[in-house]
Amino acid sequence: MAQIRVFVLDDHEVVRQGLLRLIDADPDMTVVGEASTAHEALVRVPLCDADVALLDVRLPDGSGVEVCRELTATAPSVRCLMLTSYEDDEALLAAITAGAAGYVLKEIRGPQLLDSIRLVAAGRSLLDPATTARVLERLRVSQRHDARLDLLTAQESAVLDLIGEGLTNREIADRMFLAEKTVKNYISSLLAKIEVRGRTQAALFIAEQHRLHPEAAAISVPEPRESRGRSDAGPAADR
Repeated sequence: MAQIRVFVLDDHEVVRQGLLRLIDADPDMTVVGEASTAHEALVRVPLCDADVALLDVRLPDGSGVEVCRELTATAPSVRCLMLTSYEDDEALLAAITAGAAGYVLKEIRGPQLLDSIRLVAAGRSLLDPATTARVLERLRVSQRHDARLDLLTAQESAVLDLIGEGLTNREIADRMFLAEKTVKNYISSLLAKIEVRGRTQAALFIAEQHRLHPEAAAISVPEPRESRGRSDAGPAADR
């Protein structure tokens, strides 16, 4: 029986080496590559003919979610298993929309992680149905009634809500496990779709939607925040 070919992406050297030893010690698996950054992973994974990519969510130059999204588009035969330090609905939503096959916490025990890799390699999903349903229902309810908001993608809707909370591009990127450049692109797109000219108008727009539809806003009521200053995302997002 062919061994499961696994690629490991984690920016923490000690954690990554521990994962490599754990996987290589299993007779059913072999490590075919490793990386510590998103850029390295996107270059190396397609060259390794991996069956499963074990991807850390938080990385110094982006996120494993972005890597998963890119691999889903360019190397669909690779099954992505997300590895994160804590459970979070935003992270799970991002993993679902990126096409991840599974999502596990770093506190998972070694034998359980190996079993998870086997299940993912066999074509199974490790996204718990009940949790997935809860997150998708949250997303459905968060869609506002203004027709312009129907034009937004799930990610753009989430970005708009965070603009309404007063978050900068960098803070939005951290919250959604995206690259800051990706957030800037989402903002430029959503501003055009809702037909407003800048972040301030976008924040006022979503605040008005929350006011008109408090039953929909109950999931994520914006909290008052002091101005955090401009991000470095450029004029397309801040004008």
